Amino acid sequence: MEQRDYYEVLGVERTASAEEIKKAYRKMALKYHPDHNPGDAEAEARFKEAAEAYEVLRDSERRARYDQFGHEGVNGSPFGGFTSNEDIFAHFGDIFGDIFGFGMGGAARGGRGPRPEAGADLRYDLKISFEQAARGAELTLNIPRQVTCEECGGSGAAKGSKRETCPQCKGTGQIRHSQGFFQFATTCPKCNGEGSIISHPCPRCKGKGLVRKSQDLAVSIPAGVDTGTRLRLRGEGESGLHGGPAGDLYVFLTVEPSKKFRRSGQDLIVSRDITFPQAALGIKITIEGLDGPLEVKIPKGTQSGTTFRIPDQGLTYVRQKRRGDMLVEVRVVTPTNLTSRQEELLREFDEAGEGKTMSKVKKAAKKLGKVMGMD
Repeated sequence: MEQRDYYEVLGVERTASAEEIKKAYRKMALKYHPDHNPGDAEAEARFKEAAEAYEVLRDSERRARYDQFGHEGVNGSPFGGFTSNEDIFAHFGDIFGDIFGFGMGGAARGGRGPRPEAGADLRYDLKISFEQAARGAELTLNIPRQVTCEECGGSGAAKGSKRETCPQCKGTGQIRHSQGFFQFATTCPKCNGEGSIISHPCPRCKGKGLVRKSQDLAVSIPAGVDTGTRLRLRGEGESGLHGGPAGDLYVFLTVEPSKKFRRSGQDLIVSRDITFPQAALGIKITIEGLDGPLEVKIPKGTQSGTTFRIPDQGLTYVRQKRRGDMLVEVRVVTPTNLTSRQEELLREFDEAGEGKTMSKVKKAAKKLGKVMGMD
């Protein structure tokens, strides 16, 4: 009987991806599987035909030979390399496992004892002060977690005993079932596929191999962190089972706001009120920075809302040498509850600006400044 084109068998284009080929085969396998079509010789033939096509097209090298030479390039037997029903289905455990939820016949996967299992990751929410975030800190956290049982060394078996071969699966970890010309294997329910059981569990951990224990852990907080920063401490989560690696500890930070500064990324913002005469005549002011006092020169004619930048006086960028800036926001305050003398000078200042010379304006401003408390 003449063989059909493998792409035609699976109903895919010759340019189909590996994933498209796999999906097409799974669809065919479901449709024509002998268990779904008992006694249907045509369905069984279509099933075998789809299996043969998939076995070739799933392999990039064999697919390339087939694309170039056709069936002659891949046929080593009447079934493209398969010599029996067992051979046909032996290569598709992954496909049928996805479809039917159990493994195909062949070598049992169990029988090797308990498999190593990685420990669980842990999360710890930590609130720190602004000062700790700005300068960095070394803190000690008390972490409750599952650790390897010291009494049994994590085996789960009591002292003087050990794990025993599972009597139900005889150490294979699987129970075999026959169905037609298929042989299926399911996980042993008694040992959960481990191939062995614990007859005398450890009294401390109750056979689990892990116990809950609180331990102190030193944590280094780098300078410059912000709310939402996540620190990962490898291997500081819960212990693994049967020699598996420990999980990780993730520390999520919340930074309390500063009472002195507003934060914008790694820049710090501070607001400073000045009087109208100070804004008009200019002044030097001193503000408190992270590392001590900082002097800022306010030039003449500064308008309310003007921001002055002091480079490299902000927060450190995390694990970097550079820093953000300090931003000084100036707000000109309108005076209230003026004395009669202050009101008189303000009027004089206002009148001096109407067509008068600049010398008169400056003179009036200086008078006003003295009266309103400027040095």
